[in-house]
Amino acid sequence: MTPEALDTHRQSDVIDPARASAMLALLGRAGGVEPGAELPPFFHQFYFWDARPPQELGRDGHPRTGIGLIPDMGLPRRMWAGGRLRFHAPMVAGVVAEKRSLVESARHKTGRSGPLGFVTLRHEIRQHGALCVTEWQDLVYRDDPAKDQPRPVPPDAPTGEEHAADVTFDTTTLFRYSALTFNGHRIHYDESYAREVEGYDGLVVHGPLLAQLLMLMAQDALGPLRGFAFRATAPLMHHEAATLCRTGHALWVRGPDGRQCMQAEAEV
Repeated sequence: MTPEALDTHRQSDVIDPARASAMLALLGRAGGVEPGAELPPFFHQFYFWDARPPQELGRDGHPRTGIGLIPDMGLPRRMWAGGRLRFHAPMVAGVVAEKRSLVESARHKTGRSGPLGFVTLRHEIRQHGALCVTEWQDLVYRDDPAKDQPRPVPPDAPTGEEHAADVTFDTTTLFRYSALTFNGHRIHYDESYAREVEGYDGLVVHGPLLAQLLMLMAQDALGPLRGFAFRATAPLMHHEAATLCRTGHALWVRGPDGRQCMQAEAEV
């Protein structure tokens, strides 16, 4: 498939300072966001909601594939596997922004766990006609796990980092983050569904939330970001403590058993 052959979706939204301030509160960061202030990196994800009526949602609470921008991959389980971002100019609170989205690629593949569907979305966000953010979002679709199917072995996380910060999550944090991003995926708030249908050991911490924490760690240490790339390598459960790690421009999330949950690279 070529980008020209696929649908394009356009949205506009006022970048409400209150929504960005709510995210700072969720993170435990002091202060708020006033109109005219520059947003932290990746805060655009709290805008441009894809609000669908109940009949257009799948069993997992997400918008069903095949009725919007994302094609029907024929597979029930959705994961945000990673992404890349280019920050061209800061987004400003209180100003209307326009977002253009398209499916850059969609393909099927067979892996060790069975059939997989890979979709890459590209988003471009502008304010006053100037490009602020380009984002590539990598989604993976897969089948339900078989009861006797062995779980993939996650990679070991590096040690000896220059900087580390311990983080914990709870159901309230996951609920508030889902609300801010209008994310209805049940793996983040319905523990019975997460365990019994999707085969997780608990509620899943949002991959973009982990990426957000790594971006802020990178910006605090290195200065304003020009780019950021991240890839999820293992799920983190809501009852698990994790460690955010950085050495130079390389960042990662280490689980309590030493597994690597996410790896990332910052560009300044």
